[in-house]
This record gives sequence, C-alpha cells and structure tokens, in this order.
Amino acid sequence: MAGSVIGDGVVTLDLEAAPLWERFYMVAPLVVIGTKEDDHYDLAPKHMAMPVGWQHYFGFVCTPRHSTYHNAKHYGAFTVSFPRPNQVLLTSLAASSRCDKAGNKPILNDLPTIAADTVDGVFLKDSYLFLECNVERIVDGFGQNSLIIGEVVAAHADERAVRSSDKDPQQMIYKNPLLAYLPPDRFATIENSLAFPFPAKFEK
Repeated sequence: MAGSVIGDGVVTLDLEAAPLWERFYMVAPLVVIGTKEDDHYDLAPKHMAMPVGWQHYFGFVCTPRHSTYHNAKHYGAFTVSFPRPNQVLLTSLAASSRCDKAGNKPILNDLPTIAADTVDGVFLKDSYLFLECNVERIVDGFGQNSLIIGEVVAAHADERAVRSSDKDPQQMIYKNPLLAYLPPDRFATIENSLAFPFPAKFEK
C-alpha cells in the first residue's frame, strides 16, 4: 500500500497502482443475469447489481465487450436469479469463456434452467428469488462499463424466503442462508444476522 497516512492504521491508496476494487474485500450480492441471444439464452454472473430506488427497478453493471450488454439492449429484457450458497459452483460455471468461432458457451446447456413467465428468458433453477425485467435505460460512460437498469415486471420467490410478520427473521435466514460475494475472489454464506439499531422515528 502507498500514500500518506490520514489516521492511525489508515493509508491512502494509490489509484493508479491497481484497480481500486481489488485492493480490499467488501460484501456484494451475487446474481445471475439471463438474456436472450439469437436462438438460445445466455446466463452470466454479476456482483455489481442492486435495486435502483424504492420502486420496481433493478440495475447491474456490464460492459459493451460482453454479450449480456448487447443482448439486453437488442431484446430489451433480462432476468435476474439469486442463487443459493449451494449453487456457487453453477454460478461460477455460468462465467465460463466462449470457446468456438460462434462465441457459444456449451456449459450453459448443462445448467438447470426454468423459463420466465413474462419476458423471453430463463432463470437458474432452484434460486430463491427471480426477477423479470424490461430494460428501462442503459447509461454508458463509466469508463469501460455501463449501467443497465430494468423495470421489474414480474417477481417470484421461494415461499421460505418471503418475509412475513409471523416469521422470525433470524430463523428464516438461518434455515435459508444467503449467498454473498466478496470481490474480487471469495464468497460467503450468511446464516446469522442481528436486527439493525435504527434510531427512533427513523423513516426510509
């Protein structure tokens, strides 16, 4: 690490030395984005992904170098699968390189999928949350990357993952663990949680 210390044990990172986001670990979601590609479907894992605002919008970061970007732009839709911790290997396989002149990913033929209901797409089977999105806008210009934002037009979830007043949150998460990605190269299973200490009269 390089740079001047601005406090005990704190250093300023050199932004030119290496990609900033690879210099430390942080918690991120791990989702699988599905898009239609010619006469088949493509699946690709993404970790720079999140709801966009409190309404029904979901976005993820992609690059025009990837087929996911062009598929979403051309067909105007994408799906989002939230895999479980025991599906991390399947999620990783979805990132396999294209290996022929046509740019196909043969491994996708072996991944278990289910069809979406509203948009033309597929999900990674046995995930715990499924979103169907129509592309709302694509914002280019974040260096070599772009933000693809979709409007959620349908959502489906494993009933065990749906919150309700009669479910204890800790037991719910313990029995149905969540998958987290710790970029750039690790993942974690979240089983334990605590109630967040919101201040009195807090409003979102």
